[in-house]
Amino acid sequence: MCSTWDIEIVCRSLTPAEVAGASVLEVGSLDVNGSVRPPLEQRRPARYVGADIFPGRGVDVLCPAERLVERFGEDAFDVVISTELIEHVRDWRVVISNLKRVVKPGGLLLVTTRSYGVDFHRHPFDYWRYERADFEVIFGDFAIEQLLPDPSDPGVFIRARKPAAFTERDLSDVRLYSILRRRRQREATAVDVLAFQIRYRLVRVLMDLLPKSRRQAVHQRLLR
Repeated sequence: MCSTWDIEIVCRSLTPAEVAGASVLEVGSLDVNGSVRPPLEQRRPARYVGADIFPGRGVDVLCPAERLVERFGEDAFDVVISTELIEHVRDWRVVISNLKRVVKPGGLLLVTTRSYGVDFHRHPFDYWRYERADFEVIFGDFAIEQLLPDPSDPGVFIRARKPAAFTERDLSDVRLYSILRRRRQREATAVDVLAFQIRYRLVRVLMDLLPKSRRQAVHQRLLR
């Protein structure tokens, strides 16, 4: 899943020489509304693999992001790309660990995601919002080469290089902003998910009963 900005920032941050002859993995590669794949494949990577949990255009391998290392092995790709994925995974620590570990030492990891201010995405399910400061901590075990905000919609992009001697950082105490609870917390529990689903359905029923002029204000208040 990609926005225009995702495509632009990923393609601009990778030089043709960094892609040519490289092995590239795109995680969450289903082409719903655009993809980084066509412009990057023009740069002639040796191998380009698209992984997603849903089949469709741009998907070569069905694999959840939590099982990348199990599927491809450690240190498997020169470049790993994930756009607009990590806000949608419940266990973000496991996913980010897999993203880091599947990159070769000296290789590049490029990630985009949404920040506070972006409302709940109905599909796929939505859990987290990440800020620049969160990325500085989460990817502090990589060499961060670029860390930029999305100028059009709250979001963040990182380009980071895996050190030759990589030691993964313990992220167990990191709290992210939960879109379910509207506060920072470590985990998204089953109770959090159920409570949000109930509240969200009630909000949708109420919205249908209200005049359009009042829907936005009531929606924001009820989902706080």
